[in-house]
Amino acid sequence: MKVSRNCFYTFTSALSDWSSQANIEIQDIYTDLKDGISLMQLLELLSGEALPRPNRGKMRVHFLENNSKAITFLKSKVIKVIGPENIVDGDRTLILGLIWVIILRFQISADVLFANEALLLWCQHKTASYSNVNVKDFSKSWSDGLAFNALIHAHRPDLIHYSSLRQDQPIKNLNNAFDVAEKELGISKLLDAEDVAVPYPDERSIMTYVSLYYHYFSRLKQGQTIQKRLTKVSALFSSEV
Repeated sequence: MKVSRNCFYTFTSALSDWSSQANIEIQDIYTDLKDGISLMQLLELLSGEALPRPNRGKMRVHFLENNSKAITFLKSKVIKVIGPENIVDGDRTLILGLIWVIILRFQISADVLFANEALLLWCQHKTASYSNVNVKDFSKSWSDGLAFNALIHAHRPDLIHYSSLRQDQPIKNLNNAFDVAEKELGISKLLDAEDVAVPYPDERSIMTYVSLYYHYFSRLKQGQTIQKRLTKVSALFSSEV
């Protein structure tokens, strides 16, 4: 994987957002994972499973031990990973690769091989009826910002005035979607409009951010289904009174 500033920013922001749920502080993925403790805690948070107790020592041997535990856990999920020394030594390229497979496995799809295709199909299905939106990938298909707005509008039409958006105003479109997602849906703004409004924005960064939309709207749909069922049950009891 080529080291990308956009990847670093997006992955660090994503991990920081998720880890804050468990009071884990991750500000720099190249250095804050070094002792292995934060990585183990993060994996417990994302997987919902318990890992062995970390060693709280401050020596390199303790850091290697903790990262070995994290890597052993990932291998048990049939995930190809790197060596513990790569994390301790801050190997930027390999750490980015590690974070990417973790995001794929625990945030996008249980099956890494089909994660890209599954998320892409979801995006295509939700945006198929929108003008000037043709999602073929997780790169240039998103650079004008319309696909992000279409995804939000497909689920929450009250938040986006889609017909007012223009394809030749990518920065405005992107900021509109990112701001609405953050303020109204609580989806962290992992991307900068200027980094996306380019011919070929970073695929991994786009996919990571779009996965947050998928998870949010999936939970929203589940909540609506439960609410409908409760309403039916309530109506049934009311009719019997």
